[in-house]
Amino acid sequence: MKPLALFGGTFDPVHLGHLSVAWEAAELLDAEVRLLPAHVPPHKPPPLADAEQRVAMLHAALQKQDRLAVDTRELRRSGPSYTYDTLCELRAELGARPLVLLLGVDAFAGLPSWHRWRELFEVAHLGVLSRPGVEPELPHTLWAEIEARRTGDVAELHARPAGRVIELAVTPLEISATRIRELLAAGRDPRYLLPCGLFEDPALLAPYRKA
Repeated sequence: MKPLALFGGTFDPVHLGHLSVAWEAAELLDAEVRLLPAHVPPHKPPPLADAEQRVAMLHAALQKQDRLAVDTRELRRSGPSYTYDTLCELRAELGARPLVLLLGVDAFAGLPSWHRWRELFEVAHLGVLSRPGVEPELPHTLWAEIEARRTGDVAELHARPAGRVIELAVTPLEISATRIRELLAAGRDPRYLLPCGLFEDPALLAPYRKA
């Protein structure tokens, strides 16, 4: 079975940096990738666009391809979007199908601050999206937890449902959602930072533009 990989975030708004690394991860893992918008992210301020607006932007961004999809389950839950709860819900649905949580290297380094972080490995693999040739700086507690779980072989992730950690060298695009929001608020047009589908309907970017 092909793995199902999850790439979470606020996507406020979704931009080409998000889509680029999600697409590369799908290729490297030979996996289906779902973008998972958070309802109330525990580690970030609330998003500027509401849930319905962010989902509309994601659907517009993902037109005319079938490798990336949207999963809105966290938006249907109240309270903070704890990744462990989401993975447990998916594990109950997927049975033994491999499940991979995709994390940027900075988020991965902060994993020990997450809710029930050690238990994440019981329900999913972790795919760490890193720059080619750059070794992440990780806290000792995290190294101790992942040392025996690390692999460079994608086949290991296909062969078991959870428990491995793999580093995926992707091509990062230095695009900031904060900067995009600033540009839109100033009346600018960040044409080549956002997927073209977001420009087809002026209402999609309306949450970021000043009246």
